[in-house]
Amino acid sequence: MKKLGFILLAIAAIVLGLLVGTLNSDSVQLDLLWVQLELPLGLTILIGFSLGLIVGLVTIYLIRVLPLRMQLRKSLTTLMKYESAAKQEVSGKKVTSELSLPDD
Repeated sequence: MKKLGFILLAIAAIVLGLLVGTLNSDSVQLDLLWVQLELPLGLTILIGFSLGLIVGLVTIYLIRVLPLRMQLRKSLTTLMKYESAAKQEVSGKKVTSELSLPDD
Protein backbone atom coordinates (compact mmCIF):
# COMPACT_ATOMS: atom_id res chain seq x y z
CA MET A 1 0.00 0.00 0.00
CA LYS A 2 2.85 2.41 0.81
CA LYS A 3 4.55 1.55 -2.46
CA LEU A 4 1.38 2.34 -4.41
CA GLY A 5 1.00 5.66 -2.59
CA PHE A 6 4.62 6.57 -3.35
CA ILE A 7 4.16 5.69 -7.03
CA LEU A 8 1.01 7.79 -7.25
CA LEU A 9 2.72 10.72 -5.52
CA ALA A 10 5.72 10.46 -7.88
CA ILE A 11 3.43 10.41 -10.93
CA ALA A 12 1.52 13.44 -9.61
CA ALA A 13 4.79 15.32 -9.04
CA ILE A 14 6.00 14.52 -12.57
CA VAL A 15 2.69 15.62 -14.10
CA LEU A 16 2.72 18.83 -12.06
CA GLY A 17 6.32 19.53 -13.08
CA LEU A 18 5.53 18.99 -16.74
CA LEU A 19 2.43 21.16 -16.45
CA VAL A 20 4.34 24.04 -14.85
CA GLY A 21 7.13 23.66 -17.39
CA THR A 22 4.89 23.72 -20.45
CA LEU A 23 2.61 26.53 -19.27
CA ASN A 24 5.57 28.76 -18.35
CA SER A 25 7.91 28.33 -21.30
CA ASP A 26 8.97 32.00 -21.58
CA SER A 27 12.62 32.74 -20.96
CA VAL A 28 13.75 34.77 -17.95
CA GLN A 29 17.18 36.08 -17.05
CA LEU A 30 18.42 35.01 -13.64
CA ASP A 31 21.16 37.24 -12.20
CA LEU A 32 23.15 35.57 -9.40
CA LEU A 33 25.73 38.36 -8.84
CA TRP A 34 28.64 36.66 -10.63
CA VAL A 35 26.64 34.44 -13.00
CA GLN A 36 23.81 35.31 -15.34
CA LEU A 37 21.60 32.51 -16.58
CA GLU A 38 18.77 32.50 -19.07
CA LEU A 39 16.31 29.76 -18.15
CA PRO A 40 12.69 28.95 -18.92
CA LEU A 41 10.29 30.41 -16.35
CA GLY A 42 8.85 26.98 -15.50
CA LEU A 43 12.31 25.59 -14.70
CA THR A 44 13.09 28.65 -12.58
CA ILE A 45 9.86 28.17 -10.62
CA LEU A 46 10.58 24.46 -10.06
CA ILE A 47 14.18 25.15 -8.99
CA GLY A 48 12.98 27.81 -6.54
CA PHE A 49 10.35 25.46 -5.13
CA SER A 50 12.86 22.62 -4.79
CA LEU A 51 15.47 24.79 -3.08
CA GLY A 52 12.83 26.15 -0.69
CA LEU A 53 11.70 22.63 0.16
CA ILE A 54 15.28 21.46 0.82
CA VAL A 55 16.12 24.51 2.96
CA GLY A 56 12.88 24.03 4.94
CA LEU A 57 13.53 20.33 5.58
CA VAL A 58 17.14 20.95 6.66
CA THR A 59 15.99 23.74 8.99
CA ILE A 60 13.35 21.51 10.59
CA TYR A 61 15.93 18.75 11.03
CA LEU A 62 18.47 21.06 12.66
CA ILE A 63 16.01 22.89 14.91
CA ARG A 64 13.66 20.09 15.94
CA VAL A 65 14.81 16.56 15.06
CA LEU A 66 18.50 16.76 15.98
CA PRO A 67 17.92 18.13 19.52
CA LEU A 68 15.25 15.49 20.14
CA ARG A 69 17.63 12.73 19.01
CA MET A 70 20.33 14.05 21.35
CA GLN A 71 17.83 14.17 24.23
CA LEU A 72 16.72 10.60 23.48
CA ARG A 73 20.33 9.37 23.41
CA LYS A 74 20.98 11.05 26.77
CA SER A 75 17.82 9.54 28.28
CA LEU A 76 18.68 6.06 27.00
CA THR A 77 22.18 6.33 28.48
CA THR A 78 20.73 7.33 31.86
CA LEU A 79 18.20 4.51 31.68
CA MET A 80 20.92 1.97 30.93
CA LYS A 81 22.88 3.19 33.99
CA TYR A 82 19.84 2.75 36.22
CA GLU A 83 19.08 -0.69 34.80
CA SER A 84 22.64 -1.89 35.38
CA ALA A 85 22.57 -0.50 38.94
CA ALA A 86 19.27 -2.29 39.60
CA LYS A 87 20.65 -5.57 38.24
CA GLN A 88 23.69 -5.25 40.51
CA GLU A 89 21.46 -4.66 43.55
CA VAL A 90 19.25 -7.63 42.72
CA SER A 91 22.21 -9.95 42.23
CA GLY A 92 23.51 -9.07 45.70
CA LYS A 93 26.44 -6.91 44.67
CA LYS A 94 26.86 -3.58 46.35
CA VAL A 95 26.56 -0.53 44.13
CA THR A 96 29.72 1.56 44.36
CA SER A 97 28.32 4.88 43.18
CA GLU A 98 25.09 6.63 44.08
CA LEU A 99 22.91 7.40 41.10
CA SER A 100 20.34 10.15 41.44
CA LEU A 101 17.59 11.26 39.16
CA PRO A 102 18.31 14.48 37.28
CA ASP A 103 16.18 17.48 38.26
CA ASP A 104 14.71 18.36 34.85
